[in-house]
Amino acid sequence: MEGVVNYNLEKWYRGKKVFVTGHTGFKGSWLITWLHFLGATVKGYALQAENEKDIYNIISAHLSMESVIADIRDKQKLKEEIISFQPDYIFHLAAQPLVRRSYEIPAETFEINATGTANLLEAVTHLQKKCTVVIVTTDKVYKNKEQNKSYKEKNRLGGYDPYSASKACTELVTESFHRSFFHIKNIEIHNKALATARAGNVIGGGDWNKDRIIPDIIKHLTTNNAIPVRNPNAIRPWQHVLEPLSGYLVLAGLLNENPEKLSACYNFGPNKKDHLTVKELVRISIDCWGTGNWIDISDALQPHEAGILKLNISKAKKELNWKPKLNSTEAIRWTIDWYKQPHEKMFDYTVAQIESYQHEI
Repeated sequence: MEGVVNYNLEKWYRGKKVFVTGHTGFKGSWLITWLHFLGATVKGYALQAENEKDIYNIISAHLSMESVIADIRDKQKLKEEIISFQPDYIFHLAAQPLVRRSYEIPAETFEINATGTANLLEAVTHLQKKCTVVIVTTDKVYKNKEQNKSYKEKNRLGGYDPYSASKACTELVTESFHRSFFHIKNIEIHNKALATARAGNVIGGGDWNKDRIIPDIIKHLTTNNAIPVRNPNAIRPWQHVLEPLSGYLVLAGLLNENPEKLSACYNFGPNKKDHLTVKELVRISIDCWGTGNWIDISDALQPHEAGILKLNISKAKKELNWKPKLNSTEAIRWTIDWYKQPHEKMFDYTVAQIESYQHEI
């Protein structure tokens, strides 16, 4: 682990009300677990977890929180749940998060990701109290020129596939609400702080989503079959799920204290020299598992996915004093170790990884 500043997250979240959309998803489940142990009062709003083995179905019975199963597109329901809860913080993670699925349901992807965000922010305009809001998007919001360079927050937004474009739209929606309703010059009136967080490709225990590399790896390793790999030479900003979540928590805490300076967008990803190809991730995963092999199933007719994607995290380092604790190999090892646990120990192991990440230097 690299040495980093360890913020006292409890001072920001203990006793605070935190509203999390997408809490039944992979990242959302890790986030509500962390918030629970920080002493926050958590209310989640999301659809049911899609898969029986999803981490939410492992951790939910152990957490004390309110869980609302509803659609982010139900604007009235979302508004009612936010207003009744009166949150101090909102983390917006609810999304259609898969590139390949976005080719199957393009209009719905835009509706969920862009309009869903507009629904949330419109609800916040009716909230008559101080509230800090972090909108989570993705590394794929940038207009990708397939060049070996790292994208900075000032680079042009874009998106080839419907998922990436919908998330770029999410950024535009957020900027519009920021300027129209939550402008910094009027913060003493509206009392809202708003920022967006752009994270890289996240890995970690408990992800069973279709068309994700780690679930594919685990499914095939546990059945002693070769791992099918679509784009082995594609480069991604892989990071353990706790890395961006720590970024979101730090961003929200600091934003709450200094909205005039930090109401902006931030990248969260690995260090500059720590971006791996898909085949490197697969090989390290096999080494951590102890056995296995993989095969290239690339198909020229498959839907377009980015070949090179890197994030520049200099802004988060400078303005938030945040940087990743785990290098890519450690992130993969932590992930594979989670899946090795027997089912009855997975919750405790989740908590142990959070505690280790938070306290170990």
